[in-house]
Amino acid sequence: MPARILSGKPIADAIKAEVAAAVADIREVHGFSPCLAVVRAGDDPASAIYVGSKVRASEELGFVSEHHHFEADISQEKIVEFVEELNARNDVDGILVQLPLPKHIDEREILEQIDSEKDVDGFHPVNAGRLMQGYDALVPCTPAGVIEVLK
Repeated sequence: MPARILSGKPIADAIKAEVAAAVADIREVHGFSPCLAVVRAGDDPASAIYVGSKVRASEELGFVSEHHHFEADISQEKIVEFVEELNARNDVDGILVQLPLPKHIDEREILEQIDSEKDVDGFHPVNAGRLMQGYDALVPCTPAGVIEVLK
C-alpha cells in the first residue's frame, strides 16, 4: 500500500464550522456566548504562542476569551485562589491552565483545583478517570485530533 499524506486542515475547518454554528445557536437561544478563561504564569515563549493561538481561535468561533497572565514569581496560593474565583464565576464555562507552570508551583494541585465541569483539558482526576474507565468524558484535544485524522 502506498503512503498517504494525512491532512488535518480540512477536518479542523469542519470542526471549527460546527463549533461556530453551535456557539451561534447558544448565543441566539440563550443570549450569551460561552467563556473560556486561560491562566498562564511565567514567560515560557512556547506557552505564550500557544495561549495566543487558543485565545484567537476561541474568539473567531464566537467564544468570550479571557487571558490571565501572571508573573513567574506568583505564589501557589495566589494561583489556587484565582482558579477558585474562576470556578465560582457563572460567566466562565471553561478553564485552561497552561502548562508548564513555574518550577515552584505544584501543577497537580492547581489542576485538581479546577472544577471538573470547567476543565477543558481533561486533566482533572475526575475527567481523566472517567476517560480511562470508558465513561463519557472530555477527550484532550491532541489525542482527539489524532483520532479524527486517522478516521
